[in-house]
Amino acid sequence: MRKTVLFVLAALGAATPALAVPSAPVDRTGYVAIAAGDLALAEHRIVAERRIYPQRPELMLNLASVYHRTGRESEARALYAAVLDRPAVAMDLPSGIVMSSHDLANRALSARLQQIATR
Repeated sequence: MRKTVLFVLAALGAATPALAVPSAPVDRTGYVAIAAGDLALAEHRIVAERRIYPQRPELMLNLASVYHRTGRESEARALYAAVLDRPAVAMDLPSGIVMSSHDLANRALSARLQQIATR
């Protein structure tokens, strides 16, 4: 069964981490808060939701994005690695492309490595 989750990417393979869009009115994935720039609220919501669903890839990917944006690179890398340790989940992107959670995590990790290498 494919998990329907939308993601915001500047471009596939770009340095912007993927963000999951909530499918319900309540922003349980932190997407709305991240998009609004309220990273503290996003982190609070995602951490609370992960207490219930600790292995949901959209939560791990979004929390990794918050960690990256707040300078916590090692924590972000650990979450991307955790996504890769779980079975891949198909996710729908706004463009209509379907990518696996593994592809999204690998792209984010690769972008981080490229940023470090070019500095």
